[in-house]
Amino acid sequence: RAEAYSLAFTNVPGRSTLRQLRADSIGRLVAFRATVTRVSDVRPELLEAAFQCMKCQMEHPGVAQKLQYTRPVVCRRPQCGNRMHWALLKDKSTFCDWQMLRVQELSHEVPHGSLPRTMTVVVRGDNVEKARAGDEVTFTGMLLATPEATVAPSGDVVRIQASGGRSADAADGVSGVRGFGSKQLTYRMTFLASNLQADGPSEEEEEEEQALEGGEAEAAEPEEVKELKLKYPGALIYEELVRSLAPNVFGALDVKRAILLMLLGGVPKSTGEGITIRGDINVCVVGDPACAKSKLLRYVAATFPRSVLASGKSSSAAGLTATVVRDSETGEFCVEAGALMLADNGIACIDEFDKMDVKDQVAIHEAMEQQTISLSKAGIQATLHARASILAAANPVAGRYDKSKTLKHNLNLPPAILSRFDLVHVMTDEVDDSVDFLLAKHIISIHQKGGTGVEPSIPRSGVQAFIAHAKKQRPAISQAAAAALRNSYIHLRSADANPTSNSSYRMTVRQLESLVRLSEALAKVSSAPFVEEAHVNEARRLMESSISPLSQSNLVMDAALLQQPGRPSPEEAPDTAGGTEGAGEDAQGEPQEPQAPSQVSIPYEKFQAVKHALVGRLRDAGEDEAGEQDGAGAAGLAGGAPGEGG
Repeated sequence: RAEAYSLAFTNVPGRSTLRQLRADSIGRLVAFRATVTRVSDVRPELLEAAFQCMKCQMEHPGVAQKLQYTRPVVCRRPQCGNRMHWALLKDKSTFCDWQMLRVQELSHEVPHGSLPRTMTVVVRGDNVEKARAGDEVTFTGMLLATPEATVAPSGDVVRIQASGGRSADAADGVSGVRGFGSKQLTYRMTFLASNLQADGPSEEEEEEEQALEGGEAEAAEPEEVKELKLKYPGALIYEELVRSLAPNVFGALDVKRAILLMLLGGVPKSTGEGITIRGDINVCVVGDPACAKSKLLRYVAATFPRSVLASGKSSSAAGLTATVVRDSETGEFCVEAGALMLADNGIACIDEFDKMDVKDQVAIHEAMEQQTISLSKAGIQATLHARASILAAANPVAGRYDKSKTLKHNLNLPPAILSRFDLVHVMTDEVDDSVDFLLAKHIISIHQKGGTGVEPSIPRSGVQAFIAHAKKQRPAISQAAAAALRNSYIHLRSADANPTSNSSYRMTVRQLESLVRLSEALAKVSSAPFVEEAHVNEARRLMESSISPLSQSNLVMDAALLQQPGRPSPEEAPDTAGGTEGAGEDAQGEPQEPQAPSQVSIPYEKFQAVKHALVGRLRDAGEDEAGEQDGAGAAGLAGGAPGEGG
């Protein structure tokens, strides 16, 4: 039997968009790019059929199928003349693998005020199982106009689908607007792909990933990454990468550090019982309005692959996780991916996270920690993967962050979700003349240059290449790092148990695992094979800055502490009208009751400013006094030397 070969085309010039595929593209070789939203099961498709005449029992092999169930026109035996009664010989027919994809127009290609277009793409043979939901794929093939017809389960009857309440006779066309004499045909657009190129990892990359996880191989270092390491050796690469992230956003270095570590992630692990420990890092950014939170989210979604941007206010639980819908083609129930499934092995950026409904917040509990989505609907029992890092942005309850309260009182999020974030950073809009001058200069320069803004030291392609390479590394935890992790957790835990502690949330084992993931991500930045103590210290600093309160409430001080030394307090001042009576007796000689000392409330910021000024003044005074003593001692030694000799 002769072997069948398939022909695939790639790099077709003049790539179109999905919206540009019209009637003039039917039957031509075109290429377009779209996002896969639904993938069907792999089913057999009938390519060449063999039929048997039910009257004379003559076989008719090699009947090509023309995009629908096609039978012989008439029996080849002249004496028979059969046209209707045929039996399909499945063992003598030719089948191939077939899969149907539902694709959607790319978000940046959708015109303003329009909904994204969708289309059905059919792949055959070796192209099946190459694309997953959420991939951005370039399809190359031919656009077809197919009739709305399906094959009955018996395999020998064609049933025309009636749509819009029309009869089956409408398959050949029905009258449209009679005055114009047009015809409305019941045909639809289908794309037959001969080749597809997905952004996801290829089979070779997946094999390399498995070898790296097993420790059997090391990731090959690209030339661009080698140049960056030579240009910025040691810890310089960490700071340069932080400054190169979202260069149009001024400042917010700690937030950018958290985003960089989130992009790298930790090392996922699995136990012998089949329990997986996530390596993805979740980050929440809380801040006042006009702090560029949404710009950070849009930068991440536009720069790194498999990143999905969603809004918590306009997204439902099914839209974030997954839902079960009925397939219009087959009538069967199928799973349609949500934002977290589309961002599998990527980043899910959720804006307005605090404005989500409570039931929608509960729906992502499992996805944030176990990184799975469990479905039990319409007879479908499934556990789907949602291995995505979550970058969330939220606003305080009162619109602006209240420094007199802790984070849990400023943010409308339950503790169950708040503890699932590895880092929670607060961005406030402070009034500072020097910072405001630099910020205004930065924004005005962006407008002057037409939106190009500041040129980072590392271009976007370099950041993408470094992160893609560093994510493949698997650093191990050294003994010194293990001891530092234990001590850090005990210190944070004991500080949280202090009754006077104002931490944002309770320290649990999740925060210990967060320390491990952050330390592993820092080791990936420096390309270290082991997690060292310095990585743990930086991870602890980032976590302490996120769990500690941004500011304290006003300090209450006794009025006696505010008195200058040497000056009597009002209670101790002599009474000029009362003569020389004792301080503890009134004019009639009766003892007075002790009065409670008056109290004064001082803002914490003012207290800090005065404290820093006082410490600086004392330091200067101490240095001056030490200098005078050194001078006096030297003079004494110089003057005492002759006396000793005499």
